Amino acid sequence: MFDSLPLRKAAQRVNIDLTTAFRWRHRFLKTPTEIQTKNVSGIVEADETFFLESFKGKRTIEHRKPRERGGEGKKSKMKDKISVLIVRDRNGQVCDFVLDELSKEQIQGRLKPIVDGDAVLCTDGASWHKTFAKQENIAHRRLITLDKQRVIDKEFHIPNVNNYISRLKTWIIRFNGVGTDYLAHYLGWRRLFETSEVSTCYWMKLAMGINNS
Repeated sequence: MFDSLPLRKAAQRVNIDLTTAFRWRHRFLKTPTEIQTKNVSGIVEADETFFLESFKGKRTIEHRKPRERGGEGKKSKMKDKISVLIVRDRNGQVCDFVLDELSKEQIQGRLKPIVDGDAVLCTDGASWHKTFAKQENIAHRRLITLDKQRVIDKEFHIPNVNNYISRLKTWIIRFNGVGTDYLAHYLGWRRLFETSEVSTCYWMKLAMGINNS
């Protein structure tokens, strides 16, 4: 886990069955997935990213025909994508949320409990962020790409959250596809490397059921 090995390589390294490695991995990831910061403050950046829907590891798929082995959904179609909201403040606090759908209700429902009332929210031009900030009386800076507006007053921008998303996407490639049912676990795993002092000792504690929060 510390080395972020793909499941098959992890099973080979410790000489256990692949299904056992799968069960252990997601047992270990349960705690870090559930532990997220409850408050982001100061300058807060938020943006959405997308992952292709995947039923990796499932024997049956109910709402569509299975794709041929190695086949992928179409990146251009929203119906084949899972939306994830990433929120990050300048103190390095990170929250991530797998959304049921990309909608105003979903975005605002995730932002309201965590964004401090005195924060300055920096986002792209999506209207739901603007509506949320207005309803909650939170200062808001919109970076509208079409207007080539990437920085406001030299400090309000969203590269921090965008760079985090880039690191997340690069890191997750090594797993050769992540099943949508377990996407939140992998988000929590990556968040650990960004926000905690993670070591082999940390994973040993998780294996023994010790909460590291």
